[in-house]
Amino acid sequence: MRAALEQGGAAVSGCRASENRPRPRRWKKVLYERQPFPDNFVDGSFLEELRKNIYVRQYRFWTVVCESSVVIHQLSSVCVFVVLWWYMDQSHLSPHRLFTYSLLLSLFGYLTFDVIDSGAGRNLSGRTRWADLKSTVVFVTFTYGFAPILKTLTESISTDTIYAMSVFMLLGHLIFFDYGANAAIVSSTLSLNMAIFASVCLASRLPSSLHAFVTVTLAIEVFALWPMFQKKLKAITPRCYLVVTLIFTLAAMLGVLTVSLTGAVLFALLLLAVALLCPHYLIKLQSSKDNIHGPWDEAEIKEDLSRFLG
Repeated sequence: MRAALEQGGAAVSGCRASENRPRPRRWKKVLYERQPFPDNFVDGSFLEELRKNIYVRQYRFWTVVCESSVVIHQLSSVCVFVVLWWYMDQSHLSPHRLFTYSLLLSLFGYLTFDVIDSGAGRNLSGRTRWADLKSTVVFVTFTYGFAPILKTLTESISTDTIYAMSVFMLLGHLIFFDYGANAAIVSSTLSLNMAIFASVCLASRLPSSLHAFVTVTLAIEVFALWPMFQKKLKAITPRCYLVVTLIFTLAAMLGVLTVSLTGAVLFALLLLAVALLCPHYLIKLQSSKDNIHGPWDEAEIKEDLSRFLG
């Protein structure tokens, strides 16, 4: 009996001792409290908040094909410009005729732009048609006046170097062009300047100052005004935009075909790769994405803090 009481007392004492023993502290994800853990401590719950591919977009093939029309349109614009320059260089097209046709097309595009825009852009900017006319007259006058300088600006440079510079400038124009992507490499100003520089280089190899004037004017119409029209058309009527892009691409391909059969085949293969092959691989590679998100990501402030900065 006595032995049983002693055993019971020892058990009670052991329980009390275990209750009085300090429990191990649990790690908390806070910085304002001192904890008995090293700085590089990783708790077992660290990976419980792991998430994969939470921001992955699901693409549809034909949607991506339609969006690739922006790239196809700009490739076609470069080809149209080069083909028209080649026609003037080979005396197949007079500068007077090209300037007249391009001026009429620009006027038609200007009026169409106003119609599809319904005057919204003009009301927002407060710009009048009279201001547009004055800007056009000033540009044409100054370009025509500086045409002899543009014609002789690069005469001391060899023709091979001029052609190489033009190719690199047009490639740079395609690389930095604003296709609608929010990327650091996009620079509309740099893209346009590279295209204009390429036109000045090519204009220096044409017979007269009038050829140089028409080449630079054509570059402004093709690389500055035409993309603005296409962008507005895509925003207002996407179906009309696709139809216009298809017609323009076919015209560019026919123009390249009149210059070189090999060039036309290569251009057609390039367009097929951009329109079909690249979207196919983009959609196929989506399944290989493995983006992980968790507590190690940088904190993002999603509230509007402008009221604290005033």
